[in-house]
Amino acid sequence: MGSGKGATSSAQQMESSVQDLRERYRLELENLTLTTQPVKTLRFFLLAILQYIKRSASYLLAKGGWLMLSSTLIAVLGILLVTIEGPHEKHVEEVSQYVRFGLWWIALGVASSIGLGSGLHTFVLYLGPHIALFTIKAMQCGRIDLKSAPYDTIQLKRVPSWLDKPCREFGPPLFSSSHGSRVPISSILPQVQIEAILWGLGTALGELPPYFISRAASVSGRKIEAMEELDHSSSEDNGFIATHLKQIEHWLLSHSQHMNFFTILLLASIPNPLFDLAGIMCGQFGIPFWKFFLATLIGKAIIKTHIQVCK
Repeated sequence: MGSGKGATSSAQQMESSVQDLRERYRLELENLTLTTQPVKTLRFFLLAILQYIKRSASYLLAKGGWLMLSSTLIAVLGILLVTIEGPHEKHVEEVSQYVRFGLWWIALGVASSIGLGSGLHTFVLYLGPHIALFTIKAMQCGRIDLKSAPYDTIQLKRVPSWLDKPCREFGPPLFSSSHGSRVPISSILPQVQIEAILWGLGTALGELPPYFISRAASVSGRKIEAMEELDHSSSEDNGFIATHLKQIEHWLLSHSQHMNFFTILLLASIPNPLFDLAGIMCGQFGIPFWKFFLATLIGKAIIKTHIQVCK
């Protein structure tokens, strides 16, 4: 009996101690304010922030969020660099000029190839005229060092600085012959190569939606509308061009088993209005993404772009 009473008394004392601790903790929390205990409050606040950041980072890393975490850190760093004044401002402005330059030409490339052939003809509207204007100016001035920077190109609401500048401000001609200034194409090409490749990168990105849509339809066990039209298309005469396009489409469909890296590269390397169909077929027949995208990227951003630029 004595031992039982002792155990009960010990349990009651422990419970009373726990209640006292809880009461003290509650009172400390009530008194923990910036006005009564500013140092302690700020210290706990910083510790809580660090713990929250640590938990968030651990969650992102556990979910394979290295890319998301890196993007967040880069975004925060960029915001700080833009908002804080200092000697770094000119470098930030320079970087922002390059970013706008890259996004502009990539966006034009995407607009050109997206939409299953219904995109804007941005090569004819922007890249082609830019190359032509630079070539004419280089021929007139006999020089190729016309740009103040690589991003000194045609952009939205912006005219390049070299377009209206007289040739005497650039200096004497560096290329000349008996027939006047003759600037070789091999010298002009590097001056317009960056924007052309960025535009080609955009066209490669614009080819991804048909691939992903077709891939999703294939995974779900369905055929997309374009494939069904090919399967059920009639053989009636629709005109010379339409008939030959239909024949090419059927040839691509019948040779779909040969859609490997080099076939995709070949189709992407030539001006080809039917490449959307190739993307649909690659998605429908399970061509791996990186095989499709790398072949498309090399073909459109490197090979086809240089073919178009050098025409």
